[in-house]
Amino acid sequence: MKNRKRIALVAHDSMKADLAEWVDWNWEILVKHHIICTGTTGKMVEKTILAHHGHDADNFDITLLKSGPLGGDQQLGAKISQNEIDLLIFFWDPMTAQPHDVDVKALMRLASVYNIPMAINRSTADFLISSPFFEGDYNRTTRDYTAYIERPLHKK
Repeated sequence: MKNRKRIALVAHDSMKADLAEWVDWNWEILVKHHIICTGTTGKMVEKTILAHHGHDADNFDITLLKSGPLGGDQQLGAKISQNEIDLLIFFWDPMTAQPHDVDVKALMRLASVYNIPMAINRSTADFLISSPFFEGDYNRTTRDYTAYIERPLHKK
């Protein structure tokens, strides 16, 4: 990972206000990086940063994907598998069933498979953003899945 990270930000609807507050608090750090968001969350992040810090955020780099339930979670998962995401910050609502829970679980599984640092609440997001690795280089290791890929599919 380079100094400039590719940070995925996602929040369930009931957690968007919390993420907006966290983004507003950390905007000076976040605008130095490339932010990738699912659609609705991305619009909220963009609005938060530009409304409160417009001229100070001139180089703000954000990519908006589709809304999570409309495929944004899968788009984000694909970016993880293509090594296009360095961190995942997902303000997840553990108390509300989501119509796309399977997509959320798959996204979190991929982050784990590819050893992506992942925050699922504000406390872990605070720990990640305050880590010395956040602003510096970090050599993330991933497991070698060659044996899994080359395993025989049928036993004789």
